[in-house]
Amino acid sequence: MPSLMPEGTAVRKAIQWISHSRQENPLAPLPTLIEQACVKFNLPPKDCEFLTRFFAETPPEEGKKD
Repeated sequence: MPSLMPEGTAVRKAIQWISHSRQENPLAPLPTLIEQACVKFNLPPKDCEFLTRFFAETPPEEGKKD
């Protein structure tokens, strides 16, 4: 059975970076953040598409405190 999360730490770091960026600036456009993460973490197109799907299916958690 295939994993829901692609292997590799770069994708996980990109997800964390995007999530953190959304918390700091909720008005930042998600497509821009995804594009920046793809460049910052040197992700292949397949992983960039995964990020787009992942965040499209994951609603932002407003008011979440760590």
